[in-house]
Amino acid sequence: MSDTVEIRHRDTTARLALHGAEPVSWRVGGTEYLWEGDPAHWNRHAPWLFPVVGASAGGAVTVAGRAYPMAQHGFARDSLFAVVAQAGDQVTLRLADTPASRTSYPFAFRLDITATVRDGALSFACEIHNPGADPLPYGLGFHPAFPWPFAGGERAAGGGYAVRFAHPERPAVPEVGVGGLLVRSERTLPLAGDTLPLDPAMFTEALVFLDARSRAMRFTAPSGAAIALEVEDFPHLAVWTKPTAPFLSLECWTGHADWMGFSGELAARDSQRLLAPGASARHGVTLRFSPA
Repeated sequence: MSDTVEIRHRDTTARLALHGAEPVSWRVGGTEYLWEGDPAHWNRHAPWLFPVVGASAGGAVTVAGRAYPMAQHGFARDSLFAVVAQAGDQVTLRLADTPASRTSYPFAFRLDITATVRDGALSFACEIHNPGADPLPYGLGFHPAFPWPFAGGERAAGGGYAVRFAHPERPAVPEVGVGGLLVRSERTLPLAGDTLPLDPAMFTEALVFLDARSRAMRFTAPSGAAIALEVEDFPHLAVWTKPTAPFLSLECWTGHADWMGFSGELAARDSQRLLAPGASARHGVTLRFSPA
């Protein structure tokens, strides 16, 4: 059995790894628009983040007074998903709780991710179901990265690349402290209304837009070509790379890393969702390429 599945619609294709349900390729008209996953810079392409987003204080979460080890961004990105439905242009992948998952997250859950390709676009419908008897605290995020540059120009200050938000955003974001925890102080960005000109030197840490006004942001090239991230019920957005890495990540999150000094229960974590027993929650995200 292959460790990836491929879906196709005319000249748009995507390939997803069963480990993590991670898209590892998204091609439009024969051109690849996902980051290649070069381990010299970052060995992932577009991971899913669950059941937490970001770092947990002390590398653990607390449930009913007991500490459970929790890796940054959770365990879904390193877990094996099962194929539950597949057609030519669509596939649904599922992750459910196991004895192993309960050693770090003591809850019953089911996470279904349905990927669909259309002309120039790759969409995901995410459904989280709580089959257990207790409320399910969860965070969900998507962390795709794209080549920078992807359509001419340079990866440099003044190189013509920018992130353009659907609405003007605050030109200040929280500082990110030791271990990836958020700090209550802020840093100022050269964000003019809805446009953030890109400079590799600004990425000493992720740029985290909490409770963003925008439900979409576009990574634009000097030519006018763009890669858009459009979201449904993901209130937080982030932009990230490393100063010397030839990619840019556009992210969407339902939750975020712990604040420095947090020591409470997982259910009390800032922006963590609580899903009632027997209930389901749905979130959506689309990647869309627009030529110049």
